[in-house]
Amino acid sequence: MAIDHQRFIDDLHSLRAFGASGVGKGVIRPAYSEADIAARKWLAGRMTEAGLTPHFDPVGNLFGLADGPSLLMGSHSDSQPEGGWLDGALGVIAALEIARSSDRPISVVSFQDEEGRFGVTTGSAVWSGGLPLDKADALTDGAGIRFDAARGAMADLSQGFVDPNRFSGFIEMHIEQGPTLDASDETIGVVTDIVGIRDMTISFEGQQNHAGTTPMHLRRDAFQALSLFNTQLNDRFRNVVTPQTVWTIGRVDLHPNASSIVPGRVRFTMQWRDGDADRLARMEEIIRVTAQEVADDLGTNLDYGTLLGLEPVAMDLTLRTALETGAEQVAPGKWRRMPSGALHDATNVSRLMPVAMLFVPSINGISHAFAEDTDEADLIAGLNVLDHAVRSLSG
Repeated sequence: MAIDHQRFIDDLHSLRAFGASGVGKGVIRPAYSEADIAARKWLAGRMTEAGLTPHFDPVGNLFGLADGPSLLMGSHSDSQPEGGWLDGALGVIAALEIARSSDRPISVVSFQDEEGRFGVTTGSAVWSGGLPLDKADALTDGAGIRFDAARGAMADLSQGFVDPNRFSGFIEMHIEQGPTLDASDETIGVVTDIVGIRDMTISFEGQQNHAGTTPMHLRRDAFQALSLFNTQLNDRFRNVVTPQTVWTIGRVDLHPNASSIVPGRVRFTMQWRDGDADRLARMEEIIRVTAQEVADDLGTNLDYGTLLGLEPVAMDLTLRTALETGAEQVAPGKWRRMPSGALHDATNVSRLMPVAMLFVPSINGISHAFAEDTDEADLIAGLNVLDHAVRSLSG
């Protein structure tokens, strides 16, 4: 059967309705939220209609299984706290449409907690064996909720883990989440490799005190520790990083967060990404040395959370070549090979099988925001590339 472009677009909009933000096409569908679980149940129904067997595993990953050996395709359907309608969802719905129309057996997956409510691509990390379930269960989100408590909301759906040996490989379609394709007026990006990532929580604990009566030279101000750390870190990274290296202090929890109180504690996330594992290790060393020096200078205590991370991953040449062939057929002269600066479930899945990824443009390079969007023609072009690639792999 031929792929149905309108059905594909309609399914994307139907999935968007779960957790719709009311602002543009944005969604609020964090992992294990009511909207996320409802969306997964809807997806399971669509998988059944497509002739697949829905299967929820113990962490909430949803598979739509073809009979016998198959190629696995998909992405994730959870969102950032303020997310876009295509991040992850595009790859799941595109995989579902290919599964409906392909002569080759295609299984579909929507991984859970890719967006990192509890860690780094938690659902695929557990399924791939990169993160033991008991360690995942001890992870907490920003509100202190444990992973085991959150996944308990889906316990009645759990059927055990799927054997990865039934799959020959994995292809993930995704929006670029950056400006390259949109700025160059190109339609398709075939991913060459995915950068590595490190993520951990750092805490400085000083002395909470009165903001009006505590002399500056006697303060052990936790926020000043964070400010000094950030300034020194940027300077010390200068001779280590490349223009492609990125690092982010993303979430800051200041206690007690009041205008008339010297902050006694600050807890923040530190994340860094690069395509070179040695550089990631060197950056970690600089982070830890800098944090310790700041703590010593300002008289604060220093504490670290669990270091999470994934190594850089190169895409499988056979699968990548199939996508490149499809890209040239669908968008001749308007596609490129490119690395992924964003993290994806494909990194974890690469521990188990060959993987490849396909990008379509993000308008103005915007993602992880309600304004995230992609032209419908580009969405369809990406679907057509997948279709060509799967057909060539079947030949």
